[in-house]
Amino acid sequence: MKPKIKKLYYSIGEVAKLTSLKAYVLRYWETEFKQLNPPKNRAGNRTYRQKDIDIILEIKDLLYKKKFTIDGARHVLNGGGDDKHIESAQGLSDKQKVIFGKIREDLKAILEIIRT
Repeated sequence: MKPKIKKLYYSIGEVAKLTSLKAYVLRYWETEFKQLNPPKNRAGNRTYRQKDIDIILEIKDLLYKKKFTIDGARHVLNGGGDDKHIESAQGLSDKQKVIFGKIREDLKAILEIIRT
């Protein structure tokens, strides 16, 4: 559910309400996801824009609905996720898709080690 653009900047409290997340979760995600970096105003308060809210909702979907780990979600947001392949696997539960996605990531890491 995307909130309609009502104004240019939102406070952390407003974003917390819009996304149904706690403010401390938003602050923590800023430390974990480089894509989420809201600017601060002169008073030092975070000023979230619509693009920041969109990123937050994507992170929330990856972590809470698709059950990715923080590392897995970071990988998907960095453009390295094979999320489309995982989604297309028919007959698998969401948990199995996540497990296979993690296995795929681990196998790619092993291949990189072998190649070097």
